Amino acid sequence: MAVADLPEESLRTDSAVVPQDAEPRERRIVVGVGGGIAAYKTCHVVRNLKERGDDVRVVPTEGALNFVGAATWEALSGHPVSTTVFDAVDEVQHVRVGQEADLIVIAPATADLMARLAAGRGDDLLTATVLVATCPVLIVPAMHTEMWQNPATRRNVEVLRGYGYTVMEPAHGRLTGKDTGAGRLPEPEQIAELARTLVNGHHVDRDWEGREVLITAGGTQEDLDPVRYIGNRSSGRQGYALAEAAVQRGAKVKIVAGNTADLPTPPGATVIKVSSTQEMYDAVRLHAAESDVIIMAAAVADFRPASSAETKMKKGGDTEAGLQRIEMVENPDILATVVARREEGAVPAETLIVGFAAETGDEETSALEYAQAKLKRKGCDLLMCNDVSGGGVFGQPNNQGWLLGKDGSVRDIADGSKLDVAVQILNGVDTLK
Repeated sequence: MAVADLPEESLRTDSAVVPQDAEPRERRIVVGVGGGIAAYKTCHVVRNLKERGDDVRVVPTEGALNFVGAATWEALSGHPVSTTVFDAVDEVQHVRVGQEADLIVIAPATADLMARLAAGRGDDLLTATVLVATCPVLIVPAMHTEMWQNPATRRNVEVLRGYGYTVMEPAHGRLTGKDTGAGRLPEPEQIAELARTLVNGHHVDRDWEGREVLITAGGTQEDLDPVRYIGNRSSGRQGYALAEAAVQRGAKVKIVAGNTADLPTPPGATVIKVSSTQEMYDAVRLHAAESDVIIMAAAVADFRPASSAETKMKKGGDTEAGLQRIEMVENPDILATVVARREEGAVPAETLIVGFAAETGDEETSALEYAQAKLKRKGCDLLMCNDVSGGGVFGQPNNQGWLLGKDGSVRDIADGSKLDVAVQILNGVDTLK
């Protein structure tokens, strides 16, 4: 099946088609701020969006100004700040702001604010703006765990999602005071990234409810001694972006994570930390049978040292056992093993398996051709190929490449943020249903 044969809906976005010679206009993004202590984090969301060239207007609630004042929002956004429908009446502000918006982001969204939005209230500028808007709306809850788990709040979340709004899962962590649990505002870069994905026209529907998704992410590290290891340049950003996209679609997500530096945990996902390829192999074998979708985005080491020294290896001395001569042995092939276990019946036959290939081309063979050969060897359902020549992809905010199907199809994955790419990959998985 060729690209042109893919179902039309799998290629759909709501972003307008812009002629190549046209100058894209600034996207108008309204950032609503609820009256919670996490409002200070929203300052970083506004700055992040502004630095990417978006026109941002902040609409706080009256309560939000108790935490961050109007002067701060005006300085960050470059726009005047109002909370009431009775300001700028001559401009019909309470209608105009929502009508002109390309996206509305509400962070933090308190339990009270979500209740008012679910009820269709319009008694301040923010709720009136949402009532008028026809653009995507992203709601980012932040509250104490008990409030988040309260049946009234859970009902309001479902109501808001029923309206077509995207309600981001809250993070798990330290809350106000000594409390720890679900309800923490996600990190500003996570909020801004999802906001950009929505304003770029990508849908994040709740159509993966009940699905179990297993994702590997990051690079593995093979110890030489207590100080050194053999590793690679993978940051884990693409794997974590896949987890974020799957969670937002309603899936229950486990991440088997190698070296991912200081990446924040995708809200709503469970992270299983590992170091070596063998540890990742063991974790995947443990959880593969319970998974509906397995995405192998990690960059695993193909080989490891035959032994790891208990003390630091020296430059001098016996080269047979030192740094000048390291004997290597082959690591288990995690992707091929999962495919084989599916064929044997140890993993359900309906489990969908997606592999990754970080390739570089040479004078005789392109990166895409190497990836096509890998797909045939591995036997997975889809393979995402990245051309990593010249240091591309690893550690970078953007990604691109090709999504290959075992039926011979090749789908271009356009250059975009790693969350944009993750949404496209999950859309590719949908074509396998």
